[in-house]
Amino acid sequence: MTLVSLVVAGYFAGQYATGTLQSLSARQIGLAASYAQRPPLIQIAFYVHIVSAGLALAIGPFQFVRAVRRRRPGAHRWLGRLYLASVGSAATAGFVMAFFNTAGMVGFFGFGALALLWAWTSYRGYRAIREGDFASHRAWMIRSFALTFAAPTLRLWLGLLIGVQTLAGSQADGQQMLDNAYASVPFLCWLPNIVVAELMIRRRDLPGLRFSTSTVQQQTAPSSEPSP
Repeated sequence: MTLVSLVVAGYFAGQYATGTLQSLSARQIGLAASYAQRPPLIQIAFYVHIVSAGLALAIGPFQFVRAVRRRRPGAHRWLGRLYLASVGSAATAGFVMAFFNTAGMVGFFGFGALALLWAWTSYRGYRAIREGDFASHRAWMIRSFALTFAAPTLRLWLGLLIGVQTLAGSQADGQQMLDNAYASVPFLCWLPNIVVAELMIRRRDLPGLRFSTSTVQQQTAPSSEPSP
């Protein structure tokens, strides 16, 4: 997981530093073609997302290393703050980008939900540690990084779905196969991650998701009639 995170953060994010969106679009690099003609504000959001998400992806795995947490708690705290700041920036920019994605309404709801949940889980992890609830902090940060890891899983799903089309004998060209695959990944890139994260949380006996904070108790009023 760490190796994949560093490769994606370094290579896929770093490729956008090799030229302008217009020049990268001509070379068919990543999503450059999708944002090369967007308004300047959207292009800024794109770069903010790429840099911030790449930083969160690079930092995240090391926050789960027990030796770092125990031997260098100060480093763990400062890296945690940097991670949260990166997620906040990337999620905000990602939500803006969801309105201009190339997968239509599926992309808007899929990537938009990802951005909101990414920010929410990270905030809950921050709030838990501020309250001294270490178990809940660990659980929420597992969920947060599962959503951060959507960047690698998106690319893995794209490769898998293009491979399935190829093996199925599809007559579509490469761009059509990519478009077909990309239409599915707005939800595929993060929903399975959350399921795996919740299984990991339960296996470690950490607090699971609770959809209610209180239990409804039904009380039966005593009967006014005497018992026989």
